[in-house]
Amino acid sequence: MLNVKKMVISALFIALGIVLPMAFHSIPNAGRVFLPMHIPVLLCGMTCGLPYGLICGIVTPLLSSLVTGMPPAAILPSMICELAAYGTVSALLMRYTLLKQLYAKTYVALIGAMIFGRAFYGILNAMIFNTGSYSMQMWLSAAFVTALPGVAIQILIIPTIVVVLNRAKLISM
Repeated sequence: MLNVKKMVISALFIALGIVLPMAFHSIPNAGRVFLPMHIPVLLCGMTCGLPYGLICGIVTPLLSSLVTGMPPAAILPSMICELAAYGTVSALLMRYTLLKQLYAKTYVALIGAMIFGRAFYGILNAMIFNTGSYSMQMWLSAAFVTALPGVAIQILIIPTIVVVLNRAKLISM
């Protein structure tokens, strides 16, 4: 059964996933560097679980593309798949990781989702979206080198946000 509180929180994360990247679009290539849309999707998966994380990962880039034109239509399908993976895997790892300490559990879910999402993104680009023109070097550059500041931001702020939301009783873990 769908939970109204989780639906509202998910809607807030979707809205944040549209607004937050807008703040970065004035800086060239900032979306690929800081990954602002990833943060709300990962948070949604970790705090609301399935199916909310999955839905947030699909709806956020789609609505953002319709409203702001970002991501552009050419990369929208791969970004939907990548963010859907983040929302899903972060939800599953939060649910099934058997750690009691919330910070530790959140780090496992976050890092696991980040690794899986980037690998999934690379495989989809190599096999479907950019067949024949996508290389390991392109994937490593996009997923890790260019995105390193965004990865660092996610690792630094997401676990704290999850713990704060839990302590404020806005979510329950």
